[in-house]
Amino acid sequence: MALAILGGLRRGGAPAEGFIVVEPHAPQRQRLQAELGIEPLAVADASLAEAGLVVWAVKPQMFAEAAAPCAPFVGAALQLSIMAGIRSEVIVTASGSPRVVRAMPNTPALIGRGIAGLYAREAVTEADRAQVQAVLAPTGSTLWVAQERDLDAVTALSGSGPAYVFYFIEAMMQAGAEMGLEPAQARRLAQETFAGAAALAAQSDEPPEVLRERVTSKGGTTYAALSSLEASGVKAAFVRALHAARDRAEELGR
Repeated sequence: MALAILGGLRRGGAPAEGFIVVEPHAPQRQRLQAELGIEPLAVADASLAEAGLVVWAVKPQMFAEAAAPCAPFVGAALQLSIMAGIRSEVIVTASGSPRVVRAMPNTPALIGRGIAGLYAREAVTEADRAQVQAVLAPTGSTLWVAQERDLDAVTALSGSGPAYVFYFIEAMMQAGAEMGLEPAQARRLAQETFAGAAALAAQSDEPPEVLRERVTSKGGTTYAALSSLEASGVKAAFVRALHAARDRAEELGR
């Protein structure tokens, strides 16, 4: 995700010297230098004090270790976290800065088609919000939520959401192959159907249930498929699954 952000900003014309990256792993430092022209630091140093915005893009379990050497230099900066589960008060304590924004992006950010849920603490200004949106713009769109706990729901819907789409694509591909289509044909049909239906829903003013009903003729093929899904309790199970994801996000935060 950090590479998606950096790559998008560099492709948008941001100069390599405008970034200070701390990357302890040599292969990743070499990759950043080769692909983006950025020369990362192996360890944090006083140059971090020049940063107006600090982006925390580490695995949550590594945050405490990563933050400790940075803390003496970043207390005056705006903090943007793209880590799952780490609550904002933890970032305030670790960084020394009350200006913290948490983001929950998703993997389509890698191709500029993601959406990130955002939460800002009270100390964050409108200018800070604008800066965060500018940084995340190359990865897709953003959505602000009023309460930090809402990010757990964002995690369940959009953060984990691409996996649900891939899951249904897998099922459609399997069914297509079982019905005699070549695997490549089934994959293309499934992927294009998801992409087209999502685009139609995005461009239509009508709710999804109306769009669904327009495809569904009483007694027809779609009706047979949806009746089978309803009889199997698929929608109810899917809703329960998203609640389970939200509950797990809450647990990780605690």
